[in-house]
Amino acid sequence: MWCVAELNAEYIERMEDVLAVYEKPYNPAEPVVCLDEKPVSPHADVRAPIPAKPGKPAKQDNEYKRCGTANVFGVVEPKAGRHFTTATPDRSGAEFARMVGHVVEQYPAARTIHLVMDNLNTHCCKPPIDYFGEQEGGSIWDRLTVHYTPKHGSWLDQAEIELSLFSRQCLGNRRIPDLSTLKRETRVWNRKTDRKRTKINWQFTRTKARKLFHYEKPRSAG
Repeated sequence: MWCVAELNAEYIERMEDVLAVYEKPYNPAEPVVCLDEKPVSPHADVRAPIPAKPGKPAKQDNEYKRCGTANVFGVVEPKAGRHFTTATPDRSGAEFARMVGHVVEQYPAARTIHLVMDNLNTHCCKPPIDYFGEQEGGSIWDRLTVHYTPKHGSWLDQAEIELSLFSRQCLGNRRIPDLSTLKRETRVWNRKTDRKRTKINWQFTRTKARKLFHYEKPRSAG
């Protein structure tokens, strides 16, 4: 849900910045990529499910066993329909660094990669530098132009839409028992969605934001 705790100058500045990036025409030399994380709890069946038979639906016992925790990075280039959503053991700085490194590898010819994400403490240059080393990690981070959503403004990150699609289409009501299965299922979903070039049709603009939240166009805005 949308939650705007306080519409102050900082919130407006960051919101306008993110929306301005979304309003840019598609440019493969400056791709706009959105990133977010989602915790996932693997579950295993305690009793084997009963498969469907003619005239009888499949049955699943309501008892299950928790099998630790995991994480999914939702990463998408909305206008191109490119998807890099990946399951990981956690959302640690090292996993974030690996994810960012992977994204950068996908755009070798880009002048810069506009990366939209929230203000999680790992979303900064330190994890890539710690993981890859100062030279390589700094080089990876320099390929990015980072756009942070405002505090309580993660709804502006289109990666939340990506994770919503993933949750419905991949996870659904199934029980995924372990990380290896989650990784495999995520790769399958990602390849299918990427092959379809499923795009996100974002409609919320700076003009609509100014009308909805009743503020004037900032002097520095385009």
